[in-house]
Amino acid sequence: MIRWIVIVAALLGFLSVLVGAFGAHGMESQLEGQGFSAEDIAKKIDQCEVAVRYQMFHVLAILALGLMGQDACPKKRVVATVFFLLGITAFSGGLYSMVFLDLMGHWSIVPLGGLCFMVGWICLILVGLDKSMLETQGSGEVAG
Repeated sequence: MIRWIVIVAALLGFLSVLVGAFGAHGMESQLEGQGFSAEDIAKKIDQCEVAVRYQMFHVLAILALGLMGQDACPKKRVVATVFFLLGITAFSGGLYSMVFLDLMGHWSIVPLGGLCFMVGWICLILVGLDKSMLETQGSGEVAG
């Protein structure tokens, strides 16, 4: 287990639930009070839901990386974690800035976050393919 990865995953998971709950239960009335149109409110709620969903999926991937055995390719796990964190920051963070701050930012920030997510998944594939990972699974036999 890599403790800092587990702690970061837990914090980001907590934030996913917090933002998701606000998006589901309080955001609509707050945006109405700020004078947004029904169309803009629906768009912002949808963007918030997408950001929360992608954040939570990747939090679970980060948690899995953190909970793997200590000898299971720690460098590759850290690299995958960093790409997932960059993805959450750029993708979900970019959407959150549009939803909560009404700021678009640079047009490429959200797609760049999606690219970071994909690189993180490729890194996770490499963790799974790593020979040392297979050797740490006990008997050394690979289940097919």
